Amino acid sequence: MEMIIGFGVLGFAGFLVLVLVLGAFFTVQTAEMAVITRFGRYVRSAEAGLNWKIPLIENVAGRMSLRVNQIALTMETKTKDNVFVTIPISVQTRVSAEKVFSAFYSLSDPEAQIRAYVEQVVLGHVPGMTLDAVFASQSSIAAAVKRELDVDMAAFGYEIVNVLVTDIIPDAKVKSAMNDINAAQREQVAAAARGEAEKILVVKKAEAEAESKALQGQGIANQRKAIIEGLRGSIEDFQKTLGDASAKEVMQLVLVTQYFDTLKSIGEQNKTNTLFLSHAPSAVQNVTDQILQALVGAEKTKG
Repeated sequence: MEMIIGFGVLGFAGFLVLVLVLGAFFTVQTAEMAVITRFGRYVRSAEAGLNWKIPLIENVAGRMSLRVNQIALTMETKTKDNVFVTIPISVQTRVSAEKVFSAFYSLSDPEAQIRAYVEQVVLGHVPGMTLDAVFASQSSIAAAVKRELDVDMAAFGYEIVNVLVTDIIPDAKVKSAMNDINAAQREQVAAAARGEAEKILVVKKAEAEAESKALQGQGIANQRKAIIEGLRGSIEDFQKTLGDASAKEVMQLVLVTQYFDTLKSIGEQNKTNTLFLSHAPSAVQNVTDQILQALVGAEKTKG
């Protein structure tokens, strides 16, 4: 019986030692640090891997992640021109490995503290800027927030990796009005461009018509000049051939020739809308008399 009791005591003692030995070791995951306390008092920080502590005396009070944590915030404020805007801000933070004690014990709610600092910076910048300036200064607002957080959160063991102002969201009515203004401005520019294009087309068309008229007039003048030269040559040939033919007779012969040439030209066309009155060879005499009378009258007027 005594032997059984002795083995039982030894077994219990061995089990207790085993529990104490196993309880002295613990592991910490990668990108984490464990906070070790002794009777509630901070002793040290344990890094990733296998670690040990004094059983029943030291305790793992908590673990701090060293990963980058993103906090999404939404700030609402008013600009200098009295436009309410919503500004989504992303703050990327992580715990500094050298300041795990401060990060674990200094702040009970780090996210709320960061939010307060961000609101302070945003409210200190945006109300002094117009809406257009706010849109153009997203990066400067983010830089100002980061500078402020770097200084304030470093004392609490937090490192600010980056601050991103992801958007500027004005009131829906203001946004619609801005789109209308932009559309009107673009339409104004487009109208001016269309007007300038139409002006160029009109000018070019007028220049083309003027050039066409000039060329047409030159062509008519050359045609008339050629006709006159031809008639002059015909009259001179007739006078040389006939010898004593008068100017009236030569004119009659030329007009008759032209008359029959005109009839020939009309006859060669399938369709024509030309109308000849007094269609008879004798009409040539009347035309000749009228031309001569006009020439004689012109000479008398000069005299």
